[in-house]
Amino acid sequence: MKILVTGGGGFLGSAICRQLLERGDEVIAYQRSNSEELADLGARIICGDVTDAGLLNSSLKGVDAVVHTAAKAGLSMNYDDFYRPNVKGTENVINACHHNGIRKLVFTSSPSITHTDGDIEGGDESLPYAEHYNSPYPATKALSEQMVMAANCAELLTVSLRPHLIWGPGDNHLLPHLLVRAKAGKLKLPGPDKLIDTVFIDNAARAHLLALDHLETAPEIVGGKTYFISNDEPLTQKQVIGGLLNAAGVDVDIQPISPKLAMVAGTVLETAWKILRLKSDPPLTRWSAEHLSTAHWYDISAAKRDLGYTAEITIAEGLKRLSASL
Repeated sequence: MKILVTGGGGFLGSAICRQLLERGDEVIAYQRSNSEELADLGARIICGDVTDAGLLNSSLKGVDAVVHTAAKAGLSMNYDDFYRPNVKGTENVINACHHNGIRKLVFTSSPSITHTDGDIEGGDESLPYAEHYNSPYPATKALSEQMVMAANCAELLTVSLRPHLIWGPGDNHLLPHLLVRAKAGKLKLPGPDKLIDTVFIDNAARAHLLALDHLETAPEIVGGKTYFISNDEPLTQKQVIGGLLNAAGVDVDIQPISPKLAMVAGTVLETAWKILRLKSDPPLTRWSAEHLSTAHWYDISAAKRDLGYTAEITIAEGLKRLSASL
């Protein structure tokens, strides 16, 4: 197949591109900057943004399927910064698929669109969208996923995956963020003993290939469906964060703090960033405080049943690979 991957140069997108290339697919990596590594592997690179409807539309000519991973993430509180790439960008992808007669679209969503104020323990795809969001990221991702699900039809088969906390070699977000926070050798968490899910990068990428393949072989089963994706190994936040930092050669003393204190701190920092009009992300927000204070792990039985997904690389093995890469 000839497959275009939006966000092909990103952490997840590049892993998907590599796996597609390894199995012999023709790959177009549609991304904001060039990638010599992917080009050397055989991908065609198109430098562009999903908000550029014209370029996106022309780039999809002759394509068989699209994997749409491109999105803005982060803790910024500027809604417009997220709405254009996440919502309008997804709308552009859907429209370009229709215009070019593309029949398969796999979308990368986020479990955060179902997260409210409390613990999620073994939640499945019956979880509703949250009634309110403390951050523009999950708010816009929810709108995007709903658009993708509504677009599913005989002419365009769609599926949405919700991978949770992707990590591994090449991570340019989660681990670097933790390393900055752990510089002093101490890290304070409001929910160190709360169970959470994560997913190793190669497992997350493979789930997208499985979803793509099943849109071809079992469209009546997976078309218009959403699936949580994880390593299916819930661990405490302390174990997850400690394991990632240890793989990077950093020992850290993780100390508990009050969830209420974390929420107050997030509120204060959000307010300060808005008043001062700072362009960087706040170190803590109400949304991140909420996630750090609660459990969030998911039942992935649907992905196992419908997609044949299993986490082939365990967390223990993934940590070894992460350590070796660093």
